[in-house]
Amino acid sequence: MSQRHAVVAGAGIGGLTAAVALHRRGWRVTVCERAPGPSAAGAGIVLAPNALRAFDAIGFDPGRVAGRAVPAAMGLRRPGGRWLNRADTAVMAARYGRLPLAVHRAALAAGLAAELPAGTIRYGAAVTAVDSPDSAPVVRTAGGGLTADVVVAADGINSPTRRSHFPGHPGLRYSGETAWRTVLPAEALAGALPGAPEAAETWGRGERFGIVPLGDGSVYVYATAVVPQGHRPADVRAELLRRYGTWHAPVPALVERIDPAAVLQHDLFDLAAPLPRHHSGRLVWIGDAAHAMTPNLGQGGCQAVEDAVVLAHLLDGADVPAALAAYSAARCARTDAIRVRAHRAGRVAALTHPLAVAVRDLAIRATPARAAYRALDDLFDGFTLPEEPVPA
Repeated sequence: MSQRHAVVAGAGIGGLTAAVALHRRGWRVTVCERAPGPSAAGAGIVLAPNALRAFDAIGFDPGRVAGRAVPAAMGLRRPGGRWLNRADTAVMAARYGRLPLAVHRAALAAGLAAELPAGTIRYGAAVTAVDSPDSAPVVRTAGGGLTADVVVAADGINSPTRRSHFPGHPGLRYSGETAWRTVLPAEALAGALPGAPEAAETWGRGERFGIVPLGDGSVYVYATAVVPQGHRPADVRAELLRRYGTWHAPVPALVERIDPAAVLQHDLFDLAAPLPRHHSGRLVWIGDAAHAMTPNLGQGGCQAVEDAVVLAHLLDGADVPAALAAYSAARCARTDAIRVRAHRAGRVAALTHPLAVAVRDLAIRATPARAAYRALDDLFDGFTLPEEPVPA
């Protein structure tokens, strides 16, 4: 039997995880990426326990390539510094078997790419079309066509393949918020983080600021604000100082150390409605291409990792169309429930009216820790591999 060939459209975290998982199950894999090469730019990603379990299932250790720093605390704060809630890391580790792991996206991507044979990833090769996905797919790129047994569309939130195969779908909706993200290198942090690093998100009125220490000593920072779609300040640092410069330490010091040229800004979108399925013939969607969600639960990348691992598991020795139908059945309900939950969480976090914000903050402070953990159980403990696939 000839070796089966998978073409993956997109070399993001989901696409690379799918490539590694399929490669380890004996597939020949080609990854087509529109960018001209790997990028050191980017931001952090927090791998929740569910994503770490998915990586365990394919024998990949993200801590080995990106560090294993554990923050001294995790939780929500007010702009004045008061904690609304604060997680006990020991309790979290006992409850979920491990703690979330925060890493630089570029380091994680490089670690995944290193698991693939040389030449697997083709940069500057955007996928322009997928012909005959129901029988014998041919992936069209500027460099020519590629025949495949399965095509994995990991082509992101603006997925061209999703738009072409689901033309009646309403597409993306704007959440009302924009986000700025960057990573501050360790050498830029002198004096900014006294004491042990803490991971926290601070909620104001229509504004948030997040601080996440990474395993290599750098710090991932992000901020969100309720603004009209397309809002782009001419001076990013001045905009961030205006919004967050009077907040609790170390927020102002971190903003002062931001390199505006290294800041990524993206308006936050999610899918306005679920896709009817996550596959079509021998073409399958994973990650943001399948279920774009806002980052309010920190599950966008984690669900892409879950998708990739479940997909490879079901394709292991199975009939491709049957495996992809099983993949849709296994993933649609979970990912859409998280998409909806993330959207609702974002609406609460982005409240602007003073009375509504006060009620929100009081409710968070009054929620017992055990109830807060229970709300995370289905996210952090929700990853499972479906039943073994049917042999081909």
